[in-house]
Amino acid sequence: MIPFSDEELMNPVRASIEKIRPSLALDGGDINFITVKNGNVYVQLKGACIGCASSSSTLKYGVERQLKMDIHPELTVINVPIGMENDIDNL
Repeated sequence: MIPFSDEELMNPVRASIEKIRPSLALDGGDINFITVKNGNVYVQLKGACIGCASSSSTLKYGVERQLKMDIHPELTVINVPIGMENDIDNL
């Protein structure tokens, strides 16, 4: 169980994602942080990351790995498809 509330995780997650952003930009991609709910970090891959065959690896071994190292090993990252930002409860 993650010993932090979703609210407490917001700023650390933002900071960790900012570390990742330059790496994604090297390949023409980007990432937007959306929110944290129940220990799940919701993000949206953008730019060249959309539809890229490696996007699931980027999420798991790039974004999620960094968040687990920086914040807590039980965090999970979920990519929110474009247009679904307001429907996170149904993902």
